[in-house]
Amino acid sequence: MRIIKADAVEFGDFFRELRQRGGAFTPELIASVAEIVRDVAVRGDEALFEYTAKFDKYELSAATVEVTAEERKSAQAEVRPEDLAVIKLAAQRIEKYHKKQIMESWLVDDEDGVEAGQRILPLQRVGIYAPGGKAVYPSTLLMAAIPARIAGVKDIILVTPTKDGKLNPLIAAAAEISGVNRIFKVGGAQAIAALAYGTKTIPRVDKIVGPGNAYVAAAKKLVFGQVDIDMIAGPSEVVVIADKTANASFAAADLLAQLEHDEMAAAVLFTPDENLASEVSKEVDSQMKALSRTAIMEKSLARYGAIIITEDIDEAVELSNVFAPEHLELMVENPAGVLGKVRNAGSVFLGSFTPEALGDYMAGTNHILPTEGTARFSSPLGVYDFVKRMSVLHCSPAALGKLGSKTAHFAQMEGLDAHANSVNVRIKNFTK
Repeated sequence: MRIIKADAVEFGDFFRELRQRGGAFTPELIASVAEIVRDVAVRGDEALFEYTAKFDKYELSAATVEVTAEERKSAQAEVRPEDLAVIKLAAQRIEKYHKKQIMESWLVDDEDGVEAGQRILPLQRVGIYAPGGKAVYPSTLLMAAIPARIAGVKDIILVTPTKDGKLNPLIAAAAEISGVNRIFKVGGAQAIAALAYGTKTIPRVDKIVGPGNAYVAAAKKLVFGQVDIDMIAGPSEVVVIADKTANASFAAADLLAQLEHDEMAAAVLFTPDENLASEVSKEVDSQMKALSRTAIMEKSLARYGAIIITEDIDEAVELSNVFAPEHLELMVENPAGVLGKVRNAGSVFLGSFTPEALGDYMAGTNHILPTEGTARFSSPLGVYDFVKRMSVLHCSPAALGKLGSKTAHFAQMEGLDAHANSVNVRIKNFTK
């Protein structure tokens, strides 16, 4: 694994490419996806089934597109008891964590006769996208559906591509445990369009969440505004900040864990300790030889993996804040102290015994996280993503008498006579 000093020209080139690696969608991709989205919006199920046959190589109809109760039960029966136990434990921990995020309505009297507050209301219907091809992630389904259920969403719909029209058993189990109401055997950009616009068989949703490939991500971007979305998920990434107290084998293992996702994944270690840097580099090369996804890791490592020598931990944190990583591990002597300096990260893992994989599966924190620097302004998926806030206001006649003239004045400043009149007519006729 290459080692670069933070003050070297090479680092500037690497850091620039690292931050731009996801990049914007190509015009060709956007055009292709836009055509699919428009077609499904106009022709509904007919287009949806045609694209499923074209891309996923299986035939669907109005009678077969939705997974039946019998199909769900049959798929769940194929899950090994030990696998089911792990899924259930993860679900319990995810639910325990996310229950802390529940928001409550409130109403406050300001003692001048004006009551102001807000109502917290769950979204009515949410669509979840779960990959179902080569990559199947029941953990991500848990991360999306459980917070939605806790928020009070009554109708949770899952779309997922299936192999020859057969639901993946692990997805079936995760859907049952997390409270998914309905499952449809569709994927890709066409599934996103169906959720956004609705078809005869798939109801229109209020929000779409869950990661997918570039076509799915582009489709979510295109339908935003028609529905809400969680985020545009980019390539996965981890930054490890480590000092001389860190265990080199732990750091190397966590870097490799991220690099195995795909060829665009990024893994960067920031450390002021050159001895640690050398040890981690050797550990990466050694450990990678024994892992199954070596070909993928070699490609992602060559482009987006590096160990950066910084002047101190403060500079390491500063560079990390600029990158705003999806995952940030603090393998330092005082991680809690360093945490206070972190401003931009999707999820932070403190200490040498908190691997990022723990957050992916069993800790309870959400692993649907902002990528590509969007942690500068966005947050992990949570219960708050499945509710909306409605403001509430009540004003007594006496209170309007106190605030009305100033309100009318402000309206007149903006040239809105009718606004001012709507206040003055009340002051004139109903207040004392």
